[in-house]
Amino acid sequence: MPDNVRIGFVGVGGIANNHLGQLQKVEGVEIAALCDINEARVKEMTDKYGGTVYADYRKMIDEVEMDGMYVCVPPFAHDDAEILAAQKGIHLFVEKPVVMKLDKGLEILEAIDKAGVMSAVGHGMRYGGAIQAVRRWVQDKTVAMISAHRWGNMAGGEDHWWRVYEKSGGQLLEMAVHQLDAMRFICGDITEVYARYARRATMDLPNANVPDVQIVALQFADGTVGQISCSCALNNGGYFMGLEMILKDVHMKIGREIVVTPEGAADIGPIEENTESIDQAFISAIQTGDASHILCDYREGLKSSHVCIAANESAESGKPVSCWNG
Repeated sequence: MPDNVRIGFVGVGGIANNHLGQLQKVEGVEIAALCDINEARVKEMTDKYGGTVYADYRKMIDEVEMDGMYVCVPPFAHDDAEILAAQKGIHLFVEKPVVMKLDKGLEILEAIDKAGVMSAVGHGMRYGGAIQAVRRWVQDKTVAMISAHRWGNMAGGEDHWWRVYEKSGGQLLEMAVHQLDAMRFICGDITEVYARYARRATMDLPNANVPDVQIVALQFADGTVGQISCSCALNNGGYFMGLEMILKDVHMKIGREIVVTPEGAADIGPIEENTESIDQAFISAIQTGDASHILCDYREGLKSSHVCIAANESAESGKPVSCWNG
């Protein structure tokens, strides 16, 4: 297994800059190539982080020797980069949401499985010490309900793809999939969703058609019920996120810390402060060949994305929709 890990990027805007910054801190990482359709942006990133400039990811995958590749593109832009990389034996880090259509996700998953490469998805909440401690604690317990919310503003300017529902999938799929994935990490697979969306508070914003309020009822495989709500209506400031859980005689708020009510009703145990970061985990997996460093692989990421896709379908049809858990 390589000590010096050569990494490429498809897409260098937004979250990619964060990953590149984190990779600078990881020993043994070399940025081999960066690819983006925005020539000025990719040149700026290569000047900062190194690597060869590409505008065509197919050419980059064909020409550059890479151990791993990050795919950091908008939801609508997932095409065949993951498939081509997997076929060349390149390990994959795919930012969330992994797709907007289940069929495309299954095609990518098949390529990953057939090639035997390792995969990671950018669900960083799984790597938090508090989330991991709660997950360990609930393994032998009965969760009654889990609830999350993510309320904030509409991302991007007037011409940004985020505010176009057909390109982003809305706030649930593009943002709150993080909270949804954390709920799945704690409580397991979700089998069915029932959603209601509306556009009530952002009618004056140009070039926007995403729903600005979303709420989804969740049925977990083990019987737990849940709900998640989103809003991008707070465009003059304010951002609120929360994750809570109810068990028999216990209420729990889960963030960087864990607050239990009544006090002392649950002993969660130690919260690890020095957990491996999501980028370090991916590199460690490549360096050691041990995929256990990765807490969310492509299959898990596709499950979480599909819960959101199914919710979008439910909101449109007005009926419950089953979730893929292959």
